[in-house]
Amino acid sequence: MPEMPEVQGLVDFLRRKLLPSDGQPAVVAGLEVASFSVLKTAKVPVQALAGLPVDSVGRRGKFLVLEIGGLFLVMHLARAGWLRWSESLNTAALKPGKGPIALRVRFADQGSGDEPGFDLTEAGTRKSLAAYVVERPEEVPGIARLGPDALEMDRDSFTELLHSHGGQLKGLLRDQSKVAGIGNAYSDEILHAARLSPFALANKLDDDAVGTLHATMHQLLRAAIEAAAGRPAKELKDTKREALRVHARTGQACPVCGDTVREVSFADSSLQYCPTCQTGGKPLADRRTSKFLK
Repeated sequence: MPEMPEVQGLVDFLRRKLLPSDGQPAVVAGLEVASFSVLKTAKVPVQALAGLPVDSVGRRGKFLVLEIGGLFLVMHLARAGWLRWSESLNTAALKPGKGPIALRVRFADQGSGDEPGFDLTEAGTRKSLAAYVVERPEEVPGIARLGPDALEMDRDSFTELLHSHGGQLKGLLRDQSKVAGIGNAYSDEILHAARLSPFALANKLDDDAVGTLHATMHQLLRAAIEAAAGRPAKELKDTKREALRVHARTGQACPVCGDTVREVSFADSSLQYCPTCQTGGKPLADRRTSKFLK
């Protein structure tokens, strides 16, 4: 799933393409919906964006937000979605229900003879990719529920959040209503770097552990954003995978201590951790029965 650093990488990439410093902003030529499940709004028709210029490209948590002529195209890539850019889109109209493309956004030719734009694609059968055309980003339910951005939380607000939360650290970091921008992968990476168990209770951390977790969260996310900066959209997922130390590394050696990275599986996801670095050498049992909360 794309998380804050990859979405920020897409923001930077699209700004270069759509808001060039040496030219005019891109103008939307049209939108094509190939998967009817992707469009979550009907109040503002997608055709309303045609002919309007791109005003800004930004991010809210893990949502990608394009302001277009005073309206907003908001996109959430979910677990298996991605944005695929082309300098010259196929001129043939999309066929609904065929292939991985859910939505295509075309931009007007700026003299090259080609029509650039991007496709939103989604792999697999679980269709969670979402696009919204709204008058305000806050009309999107997921944005309305967002907590503060992870990188905007100072030490005091982060401490207050942890002390008021009785749940486990892994769940708290992934809860977008509490901390926006972090998903399954970076929560694993942050907890590993901070040497904390994913099952540790948030309100039981002492001040030193809270400070370490806050600093680690900022350092790791900023490093990931820096690594993504300047890269084309097609390289962002590989950049993320290459930097991961424990997430999706089950059975491999921890790069810090050499212990074997282990996994805890859930119904629709899993987490990875290093026993030596995070749980005093003890392997974690299933989430429902584990006693290792320190």
